[in-house]
Amino acid sequence: MDEQHSQCSPCPVEFTVNMVGGKYKLLILHQLATHGVRRFNELRRDFLNITQRTLTRQLRELESDGLINRQVYSEIPPKVEYSLSETGKSLYPIFLQIEKWGLDYMQKIQNNDRQ
Repeated sequence: MDEQHSQCSPCPVEFTVNMVGGKYKLLILHQLATHGVRRFNELRRDFLNITQRTLTRQLRELESDGLINRQVYSEIPPKVEYSLSETGKSLYPIFLQIEKWGLDYMQKIQNNDRQ
């Protein structure tokens, strides 16, 4: 029973990675967590190497998964803003931990290079 059930139930880590995995998803989420509301071109400027197609796809997936909100204003030219949803905001403590780990590890590498 447990074996069959475990094959049908996704691993929580796999489930989470499927939602936030992707070359830019965590970075987009972090930008929105740090800066609040961002427009498409602002996000594009934040990531110099991202293509418009990739950014659009990543934003659509994040919106579909309920991690970000997309607000469209009916004006000319069209204005679209992105922000974290409540679910997306719940990831903020994880971003802080990832940032801390990254800073600690970067410091460790620097210290090893000096020795």
